[in-house]
Amino acid sequence: MKSIKKLLALFVSAATLIVSSGCALITIDGEDNGMTGDYEGNGSIGLSVSTQNNPFFVTLVEGAKAAAEEKGVQLVVVDAGDDSAKQVSDIEDLIAKNVSVLIVNPVDSDTVSSVVQDAVNKGVKVISADRAVNGVEIDCQIASDNVLGAELATQYIVDQVGEGAKVAELQGTSGASAAIDRGKGFHNIADEKLEVVASQPADFDRTKGMTVMENMLQANGDIKAVFAANDEMALGAMEAIAASRKKIVVVGFDATDDAISSIKDGRMAATIAQQPDLIGATAVNTAVRLIGGETVEKSIPVEVTLVTAENAG
Repeated sequence: MKSIKKLLALFVSAATLIVSSGCALITIDGEDNGMTGDYEGNGSIGLSVSTQNNPFFVTLVEGAKAAAEEKGVQLVVVDAGDDSAKQVSDIEDLIAKNVSVLIVNPVDSDTVSSVVQDAVNKGVKVISADRAVNGVEIDCQIASDNVLGAELATQYIVDQVGEGAKVAELQGTSGASAAIDRGKGFHNIADEKLEVVASQPADFDRTKGMTVMENMLQANGDIKAVFAANDEMALGAMEAIAASRKKIVVVGFDATDDAISSIKDGRMAATIAQQPDLIGATAVNTAVRLIGGETVEKSIPVEVTLVTAENAG
C-alpha cells in the first residue's frame, strides 16, 4: 500500500513539473508577453491620420508626402475618417505591413493608446503628430503649442470685447489632445477675464459648428464673442451668426485658407496659425532619423502665431 502511495506521489510530482515547464515555455514563446524582441521593419513609414475631411490634415499629409519623396522613403497613408475603431484597425494593418516607423495623428488620444502600445512592444518606432497619444511612451511628439495658441486667441477676444463680456466656446472632438489643450488655454484666460455662458463640442466640423452656434444663440442672445477650437467650427459658427444678423467676434484656430480669406474680408476676427505642412514634414524627417538609428528629441514644438487683419497678408 505504501509503495503504491509513493508511486502515486512521484507521478503527481512529475506531472506538476511537466505542466509547469510547459507553462513556462508558453510564457516565454508567447506573442503577448510584452517583450519587444528583435523587430525588423522594412524601412517604410506608416502615417495614420485622423481625417482628410479637414483642410488642416490634408495639408499635414501633403507636407509628409513631400518630405518622403525628398528623402526617397516609402510612406503609406491611411485615413481614419474620424472613426476611432477604424484607426485602430488601420494601425494594426500598418504593423502587419512591417513599417519601421508609425506616425499617428489620433482621432482620440486615449482610444488609440492600446494599439500604439502594441506597436511599441513589437519594436515599431512611434511618432505622434499634432495630437498626443495618452499613456504610452513613444519616441517623439511633434505638435503646435495648443495651450499657448488658445491663450493668444482668448486674450485677443478680451482686447476686442472687454473684460466681463459674455462669450461661447466651440470645443473640438472629445478626447483629442488638441481639443483638450485648446480648451485649457481658452479657460486659462476666459475663466479669469470673461463670462463663459456656453461651451459645447462641435467635433472640429463646420456643419456641426453652425448647428451648435444656432442653439447657443437661441439660448444666449447676448454673446459677444466665440472661440472655436478650429477654423472649420469657426466658419460654421459664422454662418449661424450671419443668419442671426448679430455682430459677434469669432476667433478660430489653424489658419486655413478659408479662414484667412474670411479675415481679409472682415468677417472673421482672427485665427491661430499653425504650420501643418511643417508638422507633417518634420514627422517624416524625424522618422527617417529613427530608421537610421539616431536618437531624436522626445518633443518637437512647431511655432504658432495670432493672425488678424493686420498680418493676414
